[in-house]
Amino acid sequence: MKFSRRLFLHLTAGAAALPAVSQIARAQVYPARPVRLIVGFGPGGGPDIMARLMGQWLSERLGQPFVVENRPGANGNIATEAVVRAPADGYTLLLVLPSHTVNAALYQNLPYNFLRDIAPVAGISHDAFVMVVNPSFPVHSVPEFIAYAKAHAGKINMASPAIGSAPHMAGELFKFMTGIDMAHVPYRSSAAAIADLLGGQVQVYFAPVSASLDYVRAGKLRALAVTTAARVPALPDIPTVGDFVPGYEASGWYGIGAPKNTPAEIVARLNMEINAGLCDPKLKARLSDLGSSAFVLSPSDFGKFIADETEKWAKVVKFANIKPE
Repeated sequence: MKFSRRLFLHLTAGAAALPAVSQIARAQVYPARPVRLIVGFGPGGGPDIMARLMGQWLSERLGQPFVVENRPGANGNIATEAVVRAPADGYTLLLVLPSHTVNAALYQNLPYNFLRDIAPVAGISHDAFVMVVNPSFPVHSVPEFIAYAKAHAGKINMASPAIGSAPHMAGELFKFMTGIDMAHVPYRSSAAAIADLLGGQVQVYFAPVSASLDYVRAGKLRALAVTTAARVPALPDIPTVGDFVPGYEASGWYGIGAPKNTPAEIVARLNMEINAGLCDPKLKARLSDLGSSAFVLSPSDFGKFIADETEKWAKVVKFANIKPE
């Protein structure tokens, strides 16, 4: 049986197009089942809130549940290792945050290399922290806090959700720039840290606005200042730390990562849908209510941002001589 030249060329062209067609088809059918979004901190804290907000958006956009799975411990390392070991098929994602850029310097023998083993997908938000105290604590401003801390050196307990977490680093920067001494008390989540702050076991917490806002508005916590360079819309009457400590600035951020070798077309699909959410007026308003702003990036730009943050925080860890538990 002989093939005509025209038929031969048609079949050859069709075969050559198959890989591209299969990639497009794979992206179009993704996701075909529920997706896990793994968070390295406990429920109720800022990371959990942000993951559930974005998970809900993706569930509505893509027609499959994006299920938030909390795996707290080791400043996010347990969750990260779970994602690193997961199939690179887009069905296991990681909520990425500043602690991941700190851990490379903080832990000497990690079973993974974050920059190599996690594929950047998209940014979500830039977040402010707020310096909060129990209302029974006898200070009402940052200057009063500094004066009290200097008069009671080493007797103030500063909470954080974990050693090396962004709130911990914000507190260490504050200690360095003001010359005060506070004892660091790490917890397993923002919710646990806030619970002990409410109970008076610790005196201060550089808390994510998203996790502490309701308590501040209800008068259960007293906000002294926000950590960003400018005031945040969610707490318009609260000054910045930099108003009293010139040059001080610290902020958090969130994004999404996936196991390395996750198909590029799936990464691109997720990036497109996440960025669409960050441009949606309702979602942007919700972020603003939480003290956050949209962080719209391409996968490559998010990867560069993570690399730059990793280099920056390595210097801070070394300077402050921060050690893991």
